Amino acid sequence: MDTREDNKDVQLLKDEMWTRKSTSKIKVFEERKRADESDIIKKIRKNNTREKEIIQVMKREDGLAWEEDKVAYMEGRIYIPNNKDIKEEILKEHHDPANVGHPGKHRMQELIKRTYWWLGLKEDVKKYVQGCVKCQQNKVQHQKRAGKLHPLEIPEGLWQDISIDMIGPLPRSNEMDAILVIVNRFTKMIRLKATTTNLSSEGVAKIYRDEI
Repeated sequence: MDTREDNKDVQLLKDEMWTRKSTSKIKVFEERKRADESDIIKKIRKNNTREKEIIQVMKREDGLAWEEDKVAYMEGRIYIPNNKDIKEEILKEHHDPANVGHPGKHRMQELIKRTYWWLGLKEDVKKYVQGCVKCQQNKVQHQKRAGKLHPLEIPEGLWQDISIDMIGPLPRSNEMDAILVIVNRFTKMIRLKATTTNLSSEGVAKIYRDEI
């Protein structure tokens, strides 16, 4: 059987299409194309400080963090130094514009983490969203509407209406390890009775009958 023409119409892919690259390097390349000459990158290069946690990671040289052209990268994302103005600008860019749409803290954090990394990012995003006036004004309430209050009726005489509470367990004294507190809601008069923590409802009724 002649098989010389079997691969006549088969087109082979170029070798470079099969070149493997690490995920981190791909991310760095993509972010560099979008943000290399942005104002934020320029500010990062001028503020070339490093927090001790980042310095320690970079010293390990395990590929998790590195520096290129005066810009540090952490987990494939641009590392933001501890600079309030730079962080504020990034937070604003990922929340305020109309095309971003004032996202909530979870969505906003996910957007920022696509490009940037810094210590305390989650807490900074939370504070920014909570401090956004437009978000607070237009926030949708998902909780069930609270019902009306039903205050207790005011009693008309002594010991007609009481409240009972128990304090304990306490250190034992004469086999007692708790105190029963009975309050007259009409005058706020209090009666205290030494008892035990295993007091039953029948025992409470007997105390009320004999002591009140």
